[in-house]
Amino acid sequence: MKKERRRVLRGLAAGTIFLFLWLAVVGCSSSGTEETFRVGVIPAQNKGDMQKAMDKLEKVLSDRIGKPVEITVYADYQGVVEAMKYNKLEMAYFGPLTYVQVQEKTGARAIVTQLIDGKPYYHSYLIVPKDSPYRSIDDLVKYSRDIRFAFGDINSTSGSLIPGLELKKRGVFSDPDHHRFKSVTYTGSHDITALAIQNKKYDAAAIDSAIYNQLVEDGKVDGDKIRVIWKSEKLFQYPWAVSEEVDDETVKKLQEAFLAVEDPEILGVFGASGFTTAKDSDYESIRRAAREAGRLE
Repeated sequence: MKKERRRVLRGLAAGTIFLFLWLAVVGCSSSGTEETFRVGVIPAQNKGDMQKAMDKLEKVLSDRIGKPVEITVYADYQGVVEAMKYNKLEMAYFGPLTYVQVQEKTGARAIVTQLIDGKPYYHSYLIVPKDSPYRSIDDLVKYSRDIRFAFGDINSTSGSLIPGLELKKRGVFSDPDHHRFKSVTYTGSHDITALAIQNKKYDAAAIDSAIYNQLVEDGKVDGDKIRVIWKSEKLFQYPWAVSEEVDDETVKKLQEAFLAVEDPEILGVFGASGFTTAKDSDYESIRRAAREAGRLE
């Protein structure tokens, strides 16, 4: 009788352990439905300033889509591209050039962009120190041998692609190793570019118009020490794009979340007055420019 009782107790104990293990597995499985929604962001401005605003945006997006959101500000544009290509992100904030490059490879789709003074456009600027003798892009071409020129990130649309094409058409730039300038540098971000021109580290540089204007407005650079000497045609603003795996319902919720953003700190890092919806065809002119420059494989 005692042996039988011990067998029963051992069986109950084993069953209890099995039950706990099963519940643990089910718990882990159910928590998978709350997997973190991963977002990557290119470094439009100083990483510290960006991250403060992105911490707020994480909560805005998480509340709307009903799952945790993690936003990472990457050190450079290429880092975001690679993360999306290798399925490490569900959504990313790209420059227009990096967007068309990723879209070509992964099928990612643009869903949102920012508004600047109510419009989804910006420009590439060429800037010089305020007391510079160079007053136009023609001057940069004429005196190129004396000029230390700076682009932003090599994968930036306004800081590299568009001004690079313009300078190529004028015969003074082909690539970092083939040009007629005294030197060519890539600063890595627009705020570094602006400060470098203000401090006369370079003689001329390319920059995003919206970010430059926001840096001046915020007092981070002194607009009285910098002069704009060239402005490109209109460019469609930077897109937020989702991977192919993101469903339409989630896309709709993300768009609703962005369109409702009014927080000045979130808007400020993008130089934005708000957000609006976007689609892939908005970036066709950038796609053509990228092909012309040999930036699409």
